[in-house]
Amino acid sequence: MRRRLLIRLLLAALTVLGPAAVQAAPDEPALAIVMASGATPPRLGREQVGQIFKHRKRYWDDGSRIQAVNLPASHPLRRSFTQQIYGRNPEELEDYWRDQYFHGVLPPFVLASEEAVIRLVASTPGAIGYISVCNVDHRVSVLLRLEGSSSCSH
Repeated sequence: MRRRLLIRLLLAALTVLGPAAVQAAPDEPALAIVMASGATPPRLGREQVGQIFKHRKRYWDDGSRIQAVNLPASHPLRRSFTQQIYGRNPEELEDYWRDQYFHGVLPPFVLASEEAVIRLVASTPGAIGYISVCNVDHRVSVLLRLEGSSSCSH
């Protein structure tokens, strides 16, 4: 019972403080929210990104469909993304997606690697994903950067 109360208090604090109060773990690189290079990049903040990845925002301002793509729930970048955008871990969003499923809404596509995300985003109009800033290249444009604390080491 105390654990539930503690969790509720923590979630309430995160709601008040917002996801911006959540920092990346010390060993995680910064994340880049990306779309195809050459596309007209919309101005996005964390809240809009959160709406997109929960399928609450499904169309860009020009009317084209948004196609959000995720990494697997166990991937460190997915965990960092979910923490920074929602203040939760991927497992904590499972109830949300179960509920959405019964309303006919499926979660974003899950791709196995950052390279797969880059390839899909680069070749799919309206697609949006996230990768390490270390892996940003000419195929994608950065819409939003989420801070991390480690540097790129290739």
